[in-house]
Amino acid sequence: MPETPSPRVALLFATSGHSGVDRVVTNLVREFGHYSLEFDLLTLRGHGPYIDNLPPNVRRVPLRAAHRNTTLPALITYLLRHRPQALYTASHRLNRTALLARRLARPGMPVAIRMGMSISATLAEMKPSRARRLQRSMQRWHPQADAVIAPSEGVGHDLNTLAGVPADRLHVILNPIVTTDLINQAAAPLEDPWLQDSRTQDIPVVLGAGSLELRKDFSSLIRAFAKLRQRRPLRLVILGEGRERTNLEQLARDLGVEQDLRLPGFQYNPYAWMARANVFALTSRREGSGAVLVEALACGTPCVATDCPSGPAEILDQGTLGPVIPIGDIEALAQALDTLLTAPPDPTTLQAATLPFTAEASARAYLKALRLAP
Repeated sequence: MPETPSPRVALLFATSGHSGVDRVVTNLVREFGHYSLEFDLLTLRGHGPYIDNLPPNVRRVPLRAAHRNTTLPALITYLLRHRPQALYTASHRLNRTALLARRLARPGMPVAIRMGMSISATLAEMKPSRARRLQRSMQRWHPQADAVIAPSEGVGHDLNTLAGVPADRLHVILNPIVTTDLINQAAAPLEDPWLQDSRTQDIPVVLGAGSLELRKDFSSLIRAFAKLRQRRPLRLVILGEGRERTNLEQLARDLGVEQDLRLPGFQYNPYAWMARANVFALTSRREGSGAVLVEALACGTPCVATDCPSGPAEILDQGTLGPVIPIGDIEALAQALDTLLTAPPDPTTLQAATLPFTAEASARAYLKALRLAP
């Protein structure tokens, strides 16, 4: 027999467990702890988010599914048994599954879906036949959601023009990035010979962070670093892990800069590195928003970013807060790094620009999208 209906709100995410998306989801879930609502965090085996110390009003509910593609039966079972008052989810596969499960099990339940990637850039990278299938699927399912959440104006535009989401259901909600924990972690000690407790070390350090994959284009960052290093002492650190590690290490050897490049892997506290780096560089070919860029700004670190779809240019206020350069432009990137190292902007100005990205503001907007906020 089904349980008595409860006022719980269901949250369905499936993350890698060690990405910027994980930090965004963690901040959102923890911020929900300040509300009088009760939440169920639905999880899949082998997927994040892995959140320690959940708020008292958030309970973890494992679904009997090990992959996004096989989530439907378990989600239907959950909806029939617990009958939540609303469901939030993210990523196209889970969005589609959530909307189908709602149709089969809880027809009147409102569903909010989130799309964090640049749809136009994603479709452009696919084979035409696959891109058409994905776009048709989005056009079929996304407009059925009660609220569709985008982390940037660029993604919101894609959802409206490419997926057919009506403007009255579209909500551009900036990612929940800036928290007290971020500020505290940025001030935490860092035992690293290259990065001291201030940005006055003898040899400046450029920092990159993200999954080591082609989409992040760290090869362009290494090439720009090698070019600039011919003119001034410089070091480069790239945080993260991924399949491109071997290729990036070989590129550094080919360019003769391996002694001044380090790849320390995934770091649970990247903010201590950001707070001590002289410049942060985002060189992606596409982003949904660019959360890591906001994190670096919140640490008061000068930033340069590619003008990739979509989000980085919005975050840097079209170049007001830091240089925005063409994707893959090695010379422009080297020049931007040189400029920021020579005349860094005021850290307090950079930090003030991240106020719209607080977890408090984001969580409130998420709940307002389904009219759940008090």
